[in-house]
Amino acid sequence: MAGKPDKAAKKEAARAKRAASKARRKQIFEAFKMQRREDKALIPLMVGAIVVSVAVVFGIGLIFDLHWLLLPIGLAIGILAAISIFGRRVQRSVYTKADGQPGAAGWALDNMRGQWRVTAGVAGTTHLDAVHRVIGRPGVILVAEGAPHRVKSLLAQEKKRTARVAGSTPIYDVVVGNEEGMVPLKQLQRHIMKLPRNISAKEMESLEARLAALGSRAAAMPKGPMPAGAKMRSVQRTVRRR
Repeated sequence: MAGKPDKAAKKEAARAKRAASKARRKQIFEAFKMQRREDKALIPLMVGAIVVSVAVVFGIGLIFDLHWLLLPIGLAIGILAAISIFGRRVQRSVYTKADGQPGAAGWALDNMRGQWRVTAGVAGTTHLDAVHRVIGRPGVILVAEGAPHRVKSLLAQEKKRTARVAGSTPIYDVVVGNEEGMVPLKQLQRHIMKLPRNISAKEMESLEARLAALGSRAAAMPKGPMPAGAKMRSVQRTVRRR
């Protein structure tokens, strides 16, 4: 009797895995179709990467009389290069569309890889300016997005509030934007990941617990970049309903 539920559970897990894989493939294909429509250079670049990789590896193979043996390797390298080109161009396109939209920085932070503890909207205004808090091995990183003349004072206030709890932990502040002294949205993740490591993983946990007690001083933010042309009133109405 005990074997039957285990067998059924394994079968269900395998079915769920297949469904997730199918959904992921469909999502990638849809992204490819959309990118292909908007990016006319995508197909030539991907095909070019495959052709160049195959030609180079095949040429090396000719020198050692191993060209047919190395041909599949060249093809595999070319396909990997083409996939890499596709991923990079999709990412660039997404960041270009999101740039300047409220919630874009929070969305970029939520998609960071690694052990980063992101709390979106720890401070903000009804104009959808916001300060997001990131806890990582560098310490505390406060990331502000919105109108420069408003977010700088908002960021300074949040930094002062955070310092009371963070103690000697380093606090970095970043303003997202394209003006001098700001970090462009597409470079935000890289900028944060390049910061020096100052605290341990255990200290991160302790710090997160202490900072959680501060709560939030922000109006609710959209979960992701707000579509261009969306009216502020309708967004704020949605926020109130939540």
